Amino acid sequence: MVKLVAGNWKMHGTSADLGEVRAIAAFAAKYEGAVDVALCLPATLIHRAAEAVPGFTVGAQDMHANEEGAHTGDLAAAMLHDAGAQIVIVGHSERRDAHREADADVRAKAEAGLRAGLKVILCVGESLEVREAGRAEETVAAQVDASLPQGPVDPARFSVAYEPIWAIGTGRVAECGDIEEMHAAIRARLVAAYGEAGAGVRILYGGSVKASNAAEIFATPEVGGALVGGASLTAADFLPIVEAGAA
Repeated sequence: MVKLVAGNWKMHGTSADLGEVRAIAAFAAKYEGAVDVALCLPATLIHRAAEAVPGFTVGAQDMHANEEGAHTGDLAAAMLHDAGAQIVIVGHSERRDAHREADADVRAKAEAGLRAGLKVILCVGESLEVREAGRAEETVAAQVDASLPQGPVDPARFSVAYEPIWAIGTGRVAECGDIEEMHAAIRARLVAAYGEAGAGVRILYGGSVKASNAAEIFATPEVGGALVGGASLTAADFLPIVEAGAA
């Protein structure tokens, strides 16, 4: 299974940073076929980035579930696609927490993104309190069950990202044994939902992934790639992770 290494720039980046996008895209092209690479950028950069690096996968960080309507400040999947996005993140813990998005909201967004022709990365993950209480696996499994899009999915267009909330931006990384255990639990839910197709859905790990730990994480069973935050903002930090994914 070719790994997917996706960068999530969050609320970072202006036109001055397009040079980093170009550098990342040029490097990724050298590994075409060995690793899939994407950058999910602020909405203001999507169109300019897509024009700057044709053929490279540029994405969005969120979207509205509806196709149109009175939703001030929101963007529909078709709008993102029109701007040049090819992939979208839904259900990130920062959206679930700060914007109070429920599993049903995440499912609706995932379904809308797939309908509009976007690839989708669906995020799940537990808090530190939940993990310390011994309920991490059951909590994430319940999130997966309630957030997955209904009906058949194409594994080439759909991924799940496991991001333990306590590891995002903290420098703390889950132990590889914990990652393997959680990814196996997610795989079981994917197979239960989609059968054979569920076995081909890539499960990404996210949470303080960087050059120094990427190879070990990628070597962990059931890890199909990474969703990378801060380390994706510059080519210098991101490219070693891409290289580890290709290896």
